Amino acid sequence: MIKKNLEEIERRIQRAAERSGRHRSDVTLLCVTKTHPAEVLREAYDLGYREFGENKVQEMREKVPLLPGDIRWHLIGHLQKNKVKYVCGMVCMIHSVDSLELAEEISRRAQAIGQRMPILIEVNMAGEASKFGIRPDEAVNLVRAVAPLPGVQLRGLMTIPPRTDNPETNRPYFRGLRELAVDIDCQNIDNIQMNVLSMGMSEDYEVAIEEGATIVRVGTAIFGERHYNI
Repeated sequence: MIKKNLEEIERRIQRAAERSGRHRSDVTLLCVTKTHPAEVLREAYDLGYREFGENKVQEMREKVPLLPGDIRWHLIGHLQKNKVKYVCGMVCMIHSVDSLELAEEISRRAQAIGQRMPILIEVNMAGEASKFGIRPDEAVNLVRAVAPLPGVQLRGLMTIPPRTDNPETNRPYFRGLRELAVDIDCQNIDNIQMNVLSMGMSEDYEVAIEEGATIVRVGTAIFGERHYNI
């Protein structure tokens, strides 16, 4: 099932990239492993996938030792400051930075182990009270505050739009995140990049790609419904 699912997702990514005048290689498929056991993840690994995303630190810590060491783990869920010590050294990117205090703690912990952690700023484009992330109008100030931190490397932005049965309803949020990244990039702030846009999930990743996503976070469409008995 996973092989068939990935083949279909690859076809859709290819078509979405072509529609937006881009190449398949411009888009990273992040296999989101939330609640799925290590043996299920191994199927995707055996098919050649190496970019895996987890929402929860504890779940990631349990899975990492059970899977090959060349997997590139991404933390995509909300990160509490007291969990940062477990993440640095384990992940290749943190997608969900939404405060200066969190960025400072990541910088401190990364420096302590000789790292410079790639991070993304999470932006709540839809203004949902139930979601983490900063408001779009707060993004530039946070970027300017984070830029001088020696232990982080700001690479771009991330958003989680509302769940929807109609992917088109999320197009304005994806477009808005891309435009926000362009606006920030035009300000030529030292020590930052805006070349990563993490946006789009199982139900709307094609629209996200059309609007400029460089990372799409896909779980259910690969692995099936989540298993919350883990």
